[in-house]
Amino acid sequence: MMKSLPEQLNFLNSAKQPILKREVQEFKRCIVLTGATSGIGYTSALELASLKPHLILVARNPEKASSVAKQCREAGASQVDVVIANLSLMSEVRDCAQNILNLTSKIDVLIHNAGMHSTKRHLTREGLEEVFALNHCASFLLTHLLIEPLRQSDHAHVLMINSEGHRFNGLNLNDLNWKKRIYTGLRSYGASKTAQLLSMIELNKRLEKTSIIVNAMHPGDVKTNIGQNNGLVYRLFSKFFILPNLKDPHTSSDAIATIVTNPTFSRVRNAFYHYTTLEVVAQHARDESKALEVYNKTCELCHIKPLEI
Repeated sequence: MMKSLPEQLNFLNSAKQPILKREVQEFKRCIVLTGATSGIGYTSALELASLKPHLILVARNPEKASSVAKQCREAGASQVDVVIANLSLMSEVRDCAQNILNLTSKIDVLIHNAGMHSTKRHLTREGLEEVFALNHCASFLLTHLLIEPLRQSDHAHVLMINSEGHRFNGLNLNDLNWKKRIYTGLRSYGASKTAQLLSMIELNKRLEKTSIIVNAMHPGDVKTNIGQNNGLVYRLFSKFFILPNLKDPHTSSDAIATIVTNPTFSRVRNAFYHYTTLEVVAQHARDESKALEVYNKTCELCHIKPLEI
């Protein structure tokens, strides 16, 4: 009899599980998608567009966003709007939220896909470590700023595109900017994804009496442009050793579309999926006492009040 894998290696089994297919052919609701112009965001935009929704695409590059919006209209979306924002800056996250509020009074699905990996430490002009700002603070703040239109939906689903990379951890609330420690890309990335998962626990508690659910998923090991902002050595290593072993991003977009449209997934909150397989996150990412600490700290960083329970 084959022994089961240790908990921290269960993702190896999850990666082999079949991906559930979406059951609906139309989803005429409002979907907000960040990071919509490349990789998983791009293929997800087109996949979701075929369901005839109102799509609001959040992206950093206006030209790319315009091209993707055109393709989404051709793919069948009933309406496509574009909001331009650099989500690593909380001031632009606030502007982004206001622009979305100007476009719709109800949001049914909010997909936080924008993210990055960096081998070098960078601070934004607002003083936050860039990976933590984009991967965690942006999704946290945008969700809070869009709570009211999410409340208007009968089944609102917030989906964090997280990562098995949360297992690298690296989260230290007393040194979020890595001033006291040696910065590494994997641990910085792990810190941001760990913070996202911990804050999700507390956010779901505060939304328990609403129709809003918040979940996360690992989109699989697929080919994306993440990390291409790094130096030449990393880019060459990625090109010749990492990318050849990765899957097509359409695999991920199929899973994302299933999770946000299949009724089975709308009944569960605080879940972490590897593709569409339910999985247990690392122990450090499910510590409820730590979750409250991370939630409050992020509210402080984003200059917002905690949601009332």
